[in-house]
Amino acid sequence: MNLRIFLVEDSDIIRSNLSETLLELGNAQVVAHAIGESEARAWLGTHRRDWDLAVVDLFLKEGSGMGVLSSQRERQAAQKIVVLSNYATCDMRSRCAALGADAVFDKSTELDDLIDYCLGLRVREHQDD
Repeated sequence: MNLRIFLVEDSDIIRSNLSETLLELGNAQVVAHAIGESEARAWLGTHRRDWDLAVVDLFLKEGSGMGVLSSQRERQAAQKIVVLSNYATCDMRSRCAALGADAVFDKSTELDDLIDYCLGLRVREHQDD
């Protein structure tokens, strides 16, 4: 079973590169993406069981990743939301955690950590089979 990823990122270049990197994991696929908060919240609201991991940027074309996080507090226990941002300060990490983020990664220095996180989710998924 594939790790189904929902990507919330407004930069076409970053979204494309990240999608390619995540696909290289093997059993992972980006099932949908959004470039703004309203679009992300709408997709998540109508596809409640169609994703395993949401990767959310904080600063979006419209709205913010914080709004996306706060809208998903009552997701399924197995569904994870992580933040991938250039603004992964200590304060921002705390604020994201308070809104329900499972992890926060810095775009410029922690991409390998995000990949490791995704691989860890895939391993747990297969252990649950």
